[in-house]
Amino acid sequence: MYLIAGLGNPTREYAGTRHNIGYDTITRLCDDYHISLDMKKHKGLCGKGVIEGQKVLLVQPLTYMNLSGDCIKEAADFYKIDPSHIIVIYDDISLPVGKLRVRAKGSAGGHNGMKSIIARLGTEEFARVRIGIGEKPNGWDLADYVLGRFKTEELPLMREAVGTAAKACGMIMNDGIEMAMTRCNCL
Repeated sequence: MYLIAGLGNPTREYAGTRHNIGYDTITRLCDDYHISLDMKKHKGLCGKGVIEGQKVLLVQPLTYMNLSGDCIKEAADFYKIDPSHIIVIYDDISLPVGKLRVRAKGSAGGHNGMKSIIARLGTEEFARVRIGIGEKPNGWDLADYVLGRFKTEELPLMREAVGTAAKACGMIMNDGIEMAMTRCNCL
């Protein structure tokens, strides 16, 4: 079984913000593969299903971004999921809007949700799908930027990125991380 987590912040006020693009990708996976997030457990909203022939647990942590690791660790421990079978989807301000980067491992890169996950799992060795939300404009507070909404002209790029990120998860599980990186990182 794979655990696929999309990072974001719970409650309606954060829906549609840059920081919630991981949540949006989980929603897309749910829609595409008819999986319901019908379990509120492990400090998250969870749903079990099958994606591209692989059993999955989809997760949207309900812990707020900075404590995402609490949810991921609890779910991984409960289902005995090794970090090699964890995929985390999240926003990245160092990538242009709509660009993707798939990685097999790495540091948190300043992302507080990833810092929490790495600390709780005790490893950086898990797959991640980073979705570019663009660099914060000069003079802006980082929190205001990531908790803000996309510009109208950015929305088509982000819808496409969410679809590609969802497909990347299937590639990681079935074709391996190297193939997913080759296919997704050049887009």
